Amino acid sequence: PMVFLAQLARAGIQTRAGECVLEADACDGPAILAVLRALELPLSLVFNRGRVMVLPQGITKATGLRELLRASRLSEHNTIAIGDAENDHSLLELSEVGTAVAWGSTALQASADVILPGAGPPAVAAFIKEIVARPRLPTPYLSRRHRFTLGHSDTGKLLALAVPGRNLLIAGDPHTGKSWLAGLLCEQLILQRYCVCVVDPEGEYTTLQSLPGVEVWGGDSLLPRPAKLAQMLQYPDVNLVVDLSRLALDDKRGYVASLLSTLVMLRRRTGLPHRIVLEEAHYFLGGPEVSALIDLDHGGYTFVTYRPSQLHPTAVAAGQSVLVTRLTDQNEIDATARLGGRADVTGWAELCSSLAVGEVALLPVTTDVTATPRRLLLVPRLTAHVRHRQKYLDVPIADCYAFVFTQHGVPTGVRARNMAELTAAIRASSAEALDEHLRRWDFSSWIANVFADYPLAARLNEIERRYATDQSVDAREAVVDAIAERYVPENALETVATLPTSSG
Repeated sequence: PMVFLAQLARAGIQTRAGECVLEADACDGPAILAVLRALELPLSLVFNRGRVMVLPQGITKATGLRELLRASRLSEHNTIAIGDAENDHSLLELSEVGTAVAWGSTALQASADVILPGAGPPAVAAFIKEIVARPRLPTPYLSRRHRFTLGHSDTGKLLALAVPGRNLLIAGDPHTGKSWLAGLLCEQLILQRYCVCVVDPEGEYTTLQSLPGVEVWGGDSLLPRPAKLAQMLQYPDVNLVVDLSRLALDDKRGYVASLLSTLVMLRRRTGLPHRIVLEEAHYFLGGPEVSALIDLDHGGYTFVTYRPSQLHPTAVAAGQSVLVTRLTDQNEIDATARLGGRADVTGWAELCSSLAVGEVALLPVTTDVTATPRRLLLVPRLTAHVRHRQKYLDVPIADCYAFVFTQHGVPTGVRARNMAELTAAIRASSAEALDEHLRRWDFSSWIANVFADYPLAARLNEIERRYATDQSVDAREAVVDAIAERYVPENALETVATLPTSSG
C-alpha cells in the first residue's frame, strides 16, 4: 500500500519494492514492524540473512511453488528443493526432499532431509547433475518427514511409518483386516497428495472415491484399456481404483499383467503413480514373469496377500517393510519370517497367531536380527471398508451356507446365497416369516458368521433390537436399505428377477 511506503520513507527506512514484496535491511525490522502495527496492515516480516522482506500474510516460497506445480499438473512429491537461509524453510517442507547447503543456515540444516556438502554453487551444480542422472532417488535421499500413522502401542505411543518409496508387504489370514490396513495407508497417501493406483480384484476399495481426486473404473462399467488408465495417471491429482470384480480369474490375470507392465513404463517416464497397491498379489506375481511386470527398484509397491509363500522370490525379496495381521498358517509365517531375517520363528509365530482384529505386527526388514517386531492397534479409517463388494452382491456362496427362510420353523423353499438374493427375498417375504427372523436376529448373525462383515452385522442387529421393542418400525425397508448402502450400486437390486428355491 502507498500509505505504508510513505510512512517508511518518513521514518527514514530505505527499501526496495517489487510487485508483492518489499525488502529492507534486517536491522530495520523493529521499525518496520512498528509501522505495520500502527497502520494495522495484514503483512508479515520474513528474515533472510541480513535482509528482511515484507510480504502479504501466508505468502512464502512454498505458496509460489505450489501454484506453479498446480498450473503445470506436477507433484510436490516429485520435487527436490535446495535452500541456504531462513526463508527457505517452507520450500523445503513442501518438497519431497528438502536439501540444505552445508554453508548456510544451521537451523535450516536441522530440518532438512539432506545436507549438501561443499562451499558454494559448484557443489549445487554437481548435486543436480547426480540426481537427474538417476532413474530414482538413492535411498539416503528418501525423505523421512513424510510418515504415516498406523496405530499405537499398548502404552498409547503412536507409531508412524516412512512409506514413500518403500515396497510394502501386507500379509495375514482371510478376514483379518489386510485390505482394511491397505486402505488406511491409501487414505493417508491420497490426503497428502500422493498419486495412488489400486488394483482391486474384488471391489474392496471403491469407497476411496469419497476422497479428493479418486476415480473408480471397472466394476459394473466397462474397463478401459490399460493405456487409457496410464494416460489418466500421468497427472498427480488423479488417483485410480481399478475394480476387476466382474472379471473371471484368468481375465483378471491377463488384464493385471498388461496394466502393471504399462505402469512400469509410465513411472520411468513421469515418476507416477507414486504408489501401486496390488490386492490378492499371489494371483498375479507367482511366476518368473514378475521382473517384466513390476519395477521393484523404483519402489512404491504394496502387495496384499494371504499367501505370501506363493509370491515369486523376486517380489518377496524386494519388501522393505512387512505388516502382518493375524496369521496362523505355518508356511506363511515362515515366509514372512524369512523376509525379515527372523531367527526366532517360534516367537514370531506366537505373535502372528495372537493378533486380534484391528491389530498388526510390523516386522522390520533389516540385517539386524535383534530388531524387535512391534505390535500395534490400528487407528480408525476415514472411509468405509467393504469386503469383496461385488462378489458378495451377486456371486453365490456354497449352498450349505445359504440363508434359509422359514415360517413357523418350516422352510418356505426360499434361500439366499448372496446379498442381492437376500434383499429380494426380504422384500418378498410374508410379514410372519420376516417377524420370526427379526426376533431371532437371524439376519445379523448370518452376515457376521458367513461374510464376516461385522459393521453391517452390527447395524442390522440394531434394527432387529429396535423391532423387538417396537413393531411399528419398518424393519423390512431398514434392513434392505442397510445392505444396499453397503454393497449395492444405485438401482442394482431392481435387476434381481428371481429367487432361488430349495430343491427339496
